Amino acid sequence: MSRFLNVLRSWLVMVSVIAAGNTLQSFRDHGFLSEKLYTASPGLGKGRASRPGAWRPPSSREPWTVLGVPPLGPGSCPLPRRAPPRRDGGWQAGPCVVSMCSLLLYAVNGLQARTFGVWTLLSSVIRCLCAIDIRNRTLYHITLFTFFLALAHFLSEVFVYHTAALTIGVMAPLMVASFSILGMLIGLQYLEVEALSQNKKKN
Repeated sequence: MSRFLNVLRSWLVMVSVIAAGNTLQSFRDHGFLSEKLYTASPGLGKGRASRPGAWRPPSSREPWTVLGVPPLGPGSCPLPRRAPPRRDGGWQAGPCVVSMCSLLLYAVNGLQARTFGVWTLLSSVIRCLCAIDIRNRTLYHITLFTFFLALAHFLSEVFVYHTAALTIGVMAPLMVASFSILGMLIGLQYLEVEALSQNKKKN
């Protein structure tokens, strides 16, 4: 095996270990995504978090997040108002509605973090297996696709959906995916050369 393929295998193992660490972080702290990656308008789509009074995911630095229920005002709750209207024609959102809204949005943020963790864990396992059996062409192409998928995901979140900004937390996976794609495309040429040399020896 060529030296470049050995370096590529070591790179894949390192990326796999880092991805496994991100998985643990996503499951341990639900605010990991909103604090490190999706910092523009996390979890709410384009423009939603920029409106006055819009809900934002709780930060681990805020003391009330221990309870898991961020204090929302009536104007920031998207659930229908169940309380009876006031005499002046306005609506009065009771504490049950606001609390239920808070728990719902907080649960969605946690679901997003766990989904991201499972996706990252799957990528980690695939890349580790590719490092073990790098001559497996099917596994090699699947691993290459995971890097293309990660690159497309983060680029779309930055430039299309505007849920992420070009911070260190986003630039790091973008650079890892880009370098990995370049390295694996070069590695394909080495694998083809090895296959041709083995066929010549057999003949």
